[in-house]
Amino acid sequence: MAIKVKSIEASTTKWSDNASRAAGEFAANAEASADEWARMTAAAADTFHQAITAANIKERFRRGVVKAGAAKFARKIREVGMDRFGPGVAAASTDYKAGAEPYFSTLAAITLSTRKPRGDPANYRRVEEIGKALNAKRLALLGAGGV
Repeated sequence: MAIKVKSIEASTTKWSDNASRAAGEFAANAEASADEWARMTAAAADTFHQAITAANIKERFRRGVVKAGAAKFARKIREVGMDRFGPGVAAASTDYKAGAEPYFSTLAAITLSTRKPRGDPANYRRVEEIGKALNAKRLALLGAGGV
């Protein structure tokens, strides 16, 4: 005897209707679980490492990208991403400022070596000085792990 299954159209409509009405509940529950998320995610470091170093992971990733395809990527940008981009940027402004400020301060504190005439290879040292200072700041912010 075959299993009676609701049509995919009816199931999709029900899922979409119910999920759309759940935005407030989602936001409240997700925000309330922030401490648990942080604790559980940090504790999952070994699992994350196992997942990204699993056998054949590069091929599985590639197949997933091919399966989704460029058309889905473009459609999701058009239907979802475009409308969320501006509010997302606005919501991230404080985080951007906090994350970028140490690097801006590092750049402002650098005293570069004297600039040489155009084309002089010594000018590349100026770029190296900037790169070294920014990398040292990055490693200092990351702490002893230096990842």
